[in-house]
Amino acid sequence: MLKMDCWSKRKQEMFQHVEASARDRARWISANLYYHKRDLAYLNFILSKDCSVLDIGCGNGWLLGQLDAKVKCGIDLSPSMVDVAQKHCPEATVIQADIEASSDLKKIRDHGPFDYIILSDTLAFLDDIELGLSHVRQLCDPYTRVILSRYNQLWEPVLKFGELIGRKQRMKFDLNWISRDDVRSFCALSGLDLLTSESHQIIPFRLLGLGHLMNKWLAPLPIIRALNLRQYVVARPTLHQKRLKPSVSVIVPVRNEAGNIEPAVKRLSKFPGDFELIYVEGNSSDNSWDEIQRVKAAYKDTNIVALKQPGKGKGDAVHYAFQQARGDILMILDGDLTVPPEDMIKFYNVLALGIGEFVNGSRLVYGMEKDAMRFLNYYANRTFARIFSYLLNQQFTDTLCGTKVMFRRDYEKILSNKSFFGDFDPFGDFDFIFGAAKLNLKIIEVPVRYRARTYGSTQISRFRHGFMLLQMVIFAFRKLKVI
Repeated sequence: MLKMDCWSKRKQEMFQHVEASARDRARWISANLYYHKRDLAYLNFILSKDCSVLDIGCGNGWLLGQLDAKVKCGIDLSPSMVDVAQKHCPEATVIQADIEASSDLKKIRDHGPFDYIILSDTLAFLDDIELGLSHVRQLCDPYTRVILSRYNQLWEPVLKFGELIGRKQRMKFDLNWISRDDVRSFCALSGLDLLTSESHQIIPFRLLGLGHLMNKWLAPLPIIRALNLRQYVVARPTLHQKRLKPSVSVIVPVRNEAGNIEPAVKRLSKFPGDFELIYVEGNSSDNSWDEIQRVKAAYKDTNIVALKQPGKGKGDAVHYAFQQARGDILMILDGDLTVPPEDMIKFYNVLALGIGEFVNGSRLVYGMEKDAMRFLNYYANRTFARIFSYLLNQQFTDTLCGTKVMFRRDYEKILSNKSFFGDFDPFGDFDFIFGAAKLNLKIIEVPVRYRARTYGSTQISRFRHGFMLLQMVIFAFRKLKVI
């Protein structure tokens, strides 16, 4: 039973408005169908395959029914909205519940766990946003992602004008108009860790196709995107730092690196959990394979695995080794050892302590040894890092550092989503970076002191690979921004 007597006057007005408009909501969605379908397209872009979803404030169930999810659950404060939603979305479980009432949490939680929790415009309706989000936090598993979508605060006068002329449903109570900084603050206060933010729809109408073209190609651009109507935030529950001892597999791709095989064993960090070192050799013209066999026999106390990669390129070698590896954590250590093997414990600790879920090395924070990186390479890397930070909505200072670290469970998700991007990556780095960004993993960079080679020569062609990076930028823009 609803306890309306303890509600604020505003909440009572909001409830009465929603109850009265339950039967009419479908008409307003139909009247602005292009806008709603564009909003839906981005939410479906965020969701992963075969996921479970909780839609908080599901209204009449239109959005819930259109989401690409295997398991669907919706809640709404309004009994009338719940009745309509059950008819619109019979495949979902829809219950009457108040996210601001702690007494309702158990009946919501009983339908979990949830991979994603969506609050589509729900923050505008809540009486106490901090309280509501703190209850959302209690519904989260460690790997749940919370998606918060809302109107851009700058659009308030335009939307109010739309209500006056009958183009938008009139709200008979005071909505909460909050900025991106407000959302960040509310998340921090409620135990949620903000991961990414994005915006879409500079024009909420098709306009004979012109609005659609502007939304696809113009709306994602820097500066313009700050003016977009729809704003989205993806967050995860803030995790209490607790040292675990996950096992680890360190993958060392090797091609013409015979002089670096033994130093990798000698210099590699000691890890708290079980450890295996996997060399994957890729058609070397020196004696790298023979040296791997010698080192494996000489260091019997270290669990060393020797593999011959089946194809060509670093990406092929890493994927092959990852699929043979047994560790909870998967690490890449480039065979040139320009990233110090001693530093791998720093990457391990980020995951073991729950600080992040995907770790990328950065060679461009600290000063580096003379001749470690050529002049043009250095500035090209800095430029591309800024571009990719914009494309991926998370901070990157060095996308081409070969050291990448992730949990096995997340690698398997990246692999299952690989069809979204295809076999596009000539480097082997962007498979993981793009995959982690698409899954909204918490990405952390660990700065390392980049060393000059002590054996062999670089296998990077600055102009050929620079052109490939330009292609990668275009590819990422089309896949991650043009939605």
